[in-house]
Amino acid sequence: MKFVKRVGERVAGELAKRGVETVEDLLYHLPFRYEDRLNPVPISALQAGTMASVIGEVRGSVLLQTRHMPLFEMTVGQGLSTVKAMWFRGSYLRDRFRVGQMVALYGKLESSRSSAGKFKMIQPQFEILPGPGDAQTEFAMLEVGRIVPVYESLGGTTAWGAKLGSKWLRRVIWSLLEELGAEELKASSSSLTPVRERNDNKKNDSQEQDTRVATETLPEALIERLRFPGRLAALKAVHFPEAGTPMTELMSAKTAAHRRLIFEELFYLELGLELKRRKLREREGTAFVTDETVRQALKQVLPFHPTSAQKRVLGEIVNDMRRPQPMRRLLQGDVGSGKTIVAMQAALVAIENGYQTALMAPTEILATQHYLSARKLLGEALSPRTGKPYRVTLLTGSLDEGAKREARGRIFRGETDLAIGTHALIEDKVDFEKLGLVIVDEQHRFGVQQRFRSMKKPAADGTFSEPDVLVMTATPIPRTLALTLYGDLDASVIDEMPPGRTPIVTRRTTEERAEDVWDFVRKQVEAGRQAYIVYPVIEGAKDDQPELDFPNDEAVDGEASVKADSSTALRNDTRKTDSGKVGNTTARSKVKGAKASPKTEKLIEPKKALRAASDMYEELRVGPLVGLRLGLLHGRLSADDKEVTMQRFQRGDIDVLIATTVIEVGVDVPNASVMVIENAERFGLAQMHQLRGRVGRSAAKSYCILMTGGRVTEQAEARLDAMVRTQNGFELAELDLQQRGPGEFFGTRQAGLPEFRVANLVRDRAVLELAKVEAAQFVQSPDPDVLEEERYEVWHRLKHHWQRRYGLVEA
Repeated sequence: MKFVKRVGERVAGELAKRGVETVEDLLYHLPFRYEDRLNPVPISALQAGTMASVIGEVRGSVLLQTRHMPLFEMTVGQGLSTVKAMWFRGSYLRDRFRVGQMVALYGKLESSRSSAGKFKMIQPQFEILPGPGDAQTEFAMLEVGRIVPVYESLGGTTAWGAKLGSKWLRRVIWSLLEELGAEELKASSSSLTPVRERNDNKKNDSQEQDTRVATETLPEALIERLRFPGRLAALKAVHFPEAGTPMTELMSAKTAAHRRLIFEELFYLELGLELKRRKLREREGTAFVTDETVRQALKQVLPFHPTSAQKRVLGEIVNDMRRPQPMRRLLQGDVGSGKTIVAMQAALVAIENGYQTALMAPTEILATQHYLSARKLLGEALSPRTGKPYRVTLLTGSLDEGAKREARGRIFRGETDLAIGTHALIEDKVDFEKLGLVIVDEQHRFGVQQRFRSMKKPAADGTFSEPDVLVMTATPIPRTLALTLYGDLDASVIDEMPPGRTPIVTRRTTEERAEDVWDFVRKQVEAGRQAYIVYPVIEGAKDDQPELDFPNDEAVDGEASVKADSSTALRNDTRKTDSGKVGNTTARSKVKGAKASPKTEKLIEPKKALRAASDMYEELRVGPLVGLRLGLLHGRLSADDKEVTMQRFQRGDIDVLIATTVIEVGVDVPNASVMVIENAERFGLAQMHQLRGRVGRSAAKSYCILMTGGRVTEQAEARLDAMVRTQNGFELAELDLQQRGPGEFFGTRQAGLPEFRVANLVRDRAVLELAKVEAAQFVQSPDPDVLEEERYEVWHRLKHHWQRRYGLVEA
């Protein structure tokens, strides 16, 4: 990249840190929005409360020194209409603007009573537009008089990073596309190699394979049938749309050019997953036998009244286990639907065939819960095959070295039928004597490579055995996301709750009515029930633990939301900023806890301190809940302390458990009837739904109380209202996915979910479905109109490009 015009070695190094190493990477850094600078909307036609682009003339500016921070104000006008723009801590803007300059502002319009106009924008993004006498007027046509692309800055937090915003990207990308167009005219079959090679003619085969842009990546017959533009034409149309392109289509990525690039990305994704499925069908697994011995074993653990959904899903799993190919199945079920009992029955099928089963959980609390449940379920059961009790072993990272060594020895010698643990189960030191089934609970909390690693554990004698794999999750996964995250798995869904469960009554309230809530909790305890009270953090304001899944809510009064730590807040605020310092000033002032001056108080309201589990445990123990038996459970406790607390709560020795989201999964106490979630506005939908699922596990009427403690954003309102409205986990998951996007839905890096350059799984569901169909057809029923050379190019690109990015071809 360093030989690209306007890049250089230093900038190339910084771009490489952000994943932009080649020309192709740069060209696939697409605009995240567009501004119509050909037909700008007049200020008089704008409405308060909307996000808007304003193009106007600088009429004047002033730097105000308030009591706590400098405030930079600028008036921008169109004719008689004006807008006031305000930046807190804006000293750096003092000499940035001149009267008479043309500027483009983007931000949320708010009503203003100022004499400077009826609208104001707080912390808007800005761009100074070129004037007649400005330098580099050769690029003026990219800034005005057209639909202009706006990009996420690639500059990071470096001192010169502001230069790598939209203006810089427009000029570099325009030049590259012009050069590529000229090359395409010279030779339509030419391929694009990294720019360094084009300048000094040095060949680098591995880079050349990754960075071909001018060549087509899809077969011509497929492009014609789907009526897509060519690749280079699509890139040009997405970066620099023609006048007249509907803005609604551009902003929603619905243009033909967008759809072509989105399809290309998803087609290769689905092609890789299709190859995975085909390779899996070619592998040899274990064909488990389900004879009378196995049926006797299953009867011992069958629930008294299994649901029809449980029966159906168990049948699907058993059918897979009978086949000689290794099973790869996803078991989805809402909270409390009875997934664990089905998984235990699958484990018994393997055990009664003389194989071991491994059950892997993401947290020690969940692993311990599974261990206790398995011992209880199998405690009085005898194996029909051996006539002996089932042997269950727990292996987690916090066990002392002696206990770990003993557990590993029992697993290695075959003295364990069911091994339950955390990631410790897939460490190199752990060898199974004869592993036949791997059950992975809440797999989205593991990396994909961990799942594959667990599939390939060798036997003690060194022979390789491909175990069956059952991936289990209580997080309802929308179909679109399941197709991608678990695209190589067959899916089973338990869509029916066990009999005897009563719906959970969910109510919203505020902390002003906390005394009423504590009175209700006390009455429930007096009636013989137990309660949970969940807090977002362990300790007070200085807490830095990440147990809370802070939703990425929209700005309130021009502020960006603060996440779990200051670095995230700053990162979020600068993400889409072209002008460098503008986007992060508010977040920085908030993180430092700066108070607003009287002049700005109504614009910036300091965040209210989050209530914390340890503090409230002490406060409630000697205050509103005095006399009740309280327990405290959070992620920093040792494994032994967690287990002791959980067992005491399960025995009924604790009336009210004060906890963090560490109890989100795995704690099963049927007698608990109340779940109070404090600072509920700060929780994600998936977390609140999982927490609510800790109650309502018996026939007793149960309650979930969502207590808010501060200002509630529009997105948080939608989450809370949805929680009150429905208990359907899939409906809630759809809303959660829409609000947070697929990366945040699971946490992209934890999930192994591909970080798409173009596609968006929420927005592009229809294209994903199309790509899945076309990929399957490309593999199974080749189109006779597709040339052999084109097929070779597709496989070549998949192998050298997508395999390295996503690991999709080889398991």
